[in-house]
Amino acid sequence: MNLTLLLDLDDTLLETNMGAFVPAYFQALSQNLAEYVQSEKMLPALMKGTELMLASEDPTHTLQEVFETYFYPKLGVPKEQVNHVIEQFYDEVFPSIGSVTRKREGAVDLVDWTFSKGYRVAIATDPIFPRKAVDHRIRWAGLDPERFELISSFETFHFTKSHPAYYAEVLGRLGWPNDPVLMVGNDVERDLKPAQSLGLKTYHVNEESASGSGPDAAASGKLSDLRSWLESTDLASLELSIQNPSAILAVMFSTPAVLQSLVASVPDKAWPRKPIAEEWALVEVICHLRDTEREIHQMQISTLLNGNEPFITRPDSTVWAKERNYLKEDGPRALRDFTSARMETLARLKGLEDAVWKQKARHAIFGPTHFQEVIGFIADHDRMHIQQAWNILKTF
Repeated sequence: MNLTLLLDLDDTLLETNMGAFVPAYFQALSQNLAEYVQSEKMLPALMKGTELMLASEDPTHTLQEVFETYFYPKLGVPKEQVNHVIEQFYDEVFPSIGSVTRKREGAVDLVDWTFSKGYRVAIATDPIFPRKAVDHRIRWAGLDPERFELISSFETFHFTKSHPAYYAEVLGRLGWPNDPVLMVGNDVERDLKPAQSLGLKTYHVNEESASGSGPDAAASGKLSDLRSWLESTDLASLELSIQNPSAILAVMFSTPAVLQSLVASVPDKAWPRKPIAEEWALVEVICHLRDTEREIHQMQISTLLNGNEPFITRPDSTVWAKERNYLKEDGPRALRDFTSARMETLARLKGLEDAVWKQKARHAIFGPTHFQEVIGFIADHDRMHIQQAWNILKTF
């Protein structure tokens, strides 16, 4: 059985020493920008921009967009005027800050072993830094960024690790693997609890010997103990389980973000390309998601919210691709329309009381059901079609 490992970076694979790293980083960046902006302006703008990224729940804007929309106007300097200086900073100055960090004992051996096992491995670090900075930190840990299947950074991610949607975005970017998944990290509040809210199993990295359970974690122990713990664990016990409203909504929030990232570099001519004649093209998948959201999911939610144990219909949307000639549609526009519809859906679902999620209903296909299960079907539908889109993109 295969395994997908999500590995935290700071104080998991790398002893970052945040007490020294953050002041050194702020000071170095401030000095590099001194010709263009006073540190009295730069540091508050940097800190507030970071706070906005940490708080963002917007799947339509990357964390870079959230940060820069605030940061540069606050400085009073256009991005174009200082961008070359910032790029030079991350290329030439930022690497020197690595002197305040240390390699984590056992990190390289662990990662080498995971690759030898054929596991899928992603660096699940809080995406509040540019990719260049993340790559440098991975190298400080003695690791090669090129080996990892996915690395989260602020250019392409939409949520930080305080949100379960971050972990859904990671898994979506990996094509929603069906195999077991384990999140490994040291921070209970950011690495473990949000991951568990999505339904992920976790391993808490601390200084104690490995044990079967830890604080809010599936297991805990030293990083060097993780290999032996995995070797003695039934990997089937690490399967993802999306079972509560928080997890369902996290998946639904992540879907527009995942799709935007996956298709970002798809040329126009590739959207209607079919990997196999009888399978859907990428544009058909996106159009299907759009129309299902508008005409089925939103209808079902209205029925559920306005009825007493209502009957939930499920029209056959599989015929729409041919009937509606999706192959002739504009893929990027269809994605924008799906995203708009999904935001409308989420606005209706967010903040609902627990009692609403328990309301009973009858489903045309599944029989007796309840509100949470029906909305869970939407999350399942998202995951299935992201898998489909991800597999299509692999053929390009």
